[in-house]
Amino acid sequence: MTTAGTTLVIGATGTTGSRTAAQLTAAGHRVRAASRRATPVAGAEPVPFDWYDPVTHAAALQGVDRVYLIPPVGDSDPAAIMLPFLHQARTAGVHRAVLLSSSAIPAGGPAVGTVHQALPDLFEQWAVLRPSWFMQNFTGEHAHARSIRDEGIIRTATESGRVGFVDAEDIAAVAVHALTDEQAPNTDLVLTGPEALSHDDIAAIITEVIGRPVVHHRLSYEQMRDRLTTQVPVEFAAMLAGMDRAIAEGVEDRITDTVQRLTRRPPRAFRALLEREMRCGS
Repeated sequence: MTTAGTTLVIGATGTTGSRTAAQLTAAGHRVRAASRRATPVAGAEPVPFDWYDPVTHAAALQGVDRVYLIPPVGDSDPAAIMLPFLHQARTAGVHRAVLLSSSAIPAGGPAVGTVHQALPDLFEQWAVLRPSWFMQNFTGEHAHARSIRDEGIIRTATESGRVGFVDAEDIAAVAVHALTDEQAPNTDLVLTGPEALSHDDIAAIITEVIGRPVVHHRLSYEQMRDRLTTQVPVEFAAMLAGMDRAIAEGVEDRITDTVQRLTRRPPRAFRALLEREMRCGS
């Protein structure tokens, strides 16, 4: 790895951004931590950044040579604001960009897939992280985590489809390698945990670990879409419900060796994550 340069971490207070910033600073790398309120991040330089306020972009990019890109949340067409920023970043001296996408969205696909497709033409050094669904969706502030705490219920349209859920710490570890290794990956990286689990499996594991019943309620695509429209814009709700439907069809039933290959350690299992969080919370 190289310690030269400064990395701009966009979304530095979010699920993967906070962990990426923490791992970078722990390894001795200079980090500019970007968030809307320039929230202090240990070991990093906080800077205000709002995707929808271009006035914040130039200052955030000053002196930066690499960037970790978290797309704007809930935007079904993030390319409209991300691509102008990426052109500005290249002009400002950024030579490496690592984009957080999704295992469900290929290059040229909807939403951030357009940005993925454009990235290799903008930067000689790049990577697109395509993680499966986050394990932290069941433990943090995601709608699943809230419904587990409040009702003991997980609601999806995934039926019995399985997913290689991945720990956000493992995503961050891969991001650090993609940002700092001498050779950039220059490819997209599908990231999963060590096992593919259905939401029925997830509910059963949570029940065993926390000692309180949790069940998976199966919804139709339409029911899921309509439920999500109370939380996010209609177009984004339809896309998320469509991802559930794809899981039901088996699209996410896969395991990759990417985390092991790049970090030289196995990815964390869901049960181990829950047990760790139970210990930390006790």
